[in-house]
Amino acid sequence: MAHTATVTTIEPGELKQRLADDELTIIDVRTPAEFESVHIRGSYNVPLPLLSEHTHDLADRLGGRVVLVCQSGVRAGQAQDRLSSVGVSSAEVLAGGISAFESAGGTVVRGAQRWAMDRQVRMVAGSLVLAGFVGSKVIHPRVGLLAGAIGAGLTYSALSNSCAMAAALSKMPWNRTEVSPTYENTIRSIPVAPQAVTARAA
Repeated sequence: MAHTATVTTIEPGELKQRLADDELTIIDVRTPAEFESVHIRGSYNVPLPLLSEHTHDLADRLGGRVVLVCQSGVRAGQAQDRLSSVGVSSAEVLAGGISAFESAGGTVVRGAQRWAMDRQVRMVAGSLVLAGFVGSKVIHPRVGLLAGAIGAGLTYSALSNSCAMAAALSKMPWNRTEVSPTYENTIRSIPVAPQAVTARAA
């Protein structure tokens, strides 16, 4: 079984009070489309797959207070685990995600509106299960295997803490943005924190 670090969280109300802190870095690990729809002003969009690929590079730029944001806290927790594995112990997960922050009165920036990725996954998975059930009654009993396959996929997703369906949906046309985050245009745009420079020098 994969090791999962204890998640350290920060409440939305506390983050609201910290936003004026110059030493605070907010990393949003959602997809570019989700980030474009709504995000905390001043946050950096480093999608979880990009963060996973360049964890050391990102860690070299971080210091002081770091808050990780996603839709509900799950992906941010995974990002915290990855950063912790390379020595970044100061990162906190926004409890309840961007939705909780907005509900607490936090100011957000809005753009083109899209469904959050977890909502898209629920919609597609639910539709396929329903289609499998109806198909097994109307077309052929074997069509019901579709529902079983989706159930198995969701079970594996929970056990492995990953989601192939979300990865596939993120590539759909409605989830694409004009600019896709890369190491060059995203991670390198994050200012190197003074604490990170001091740590490297030591």
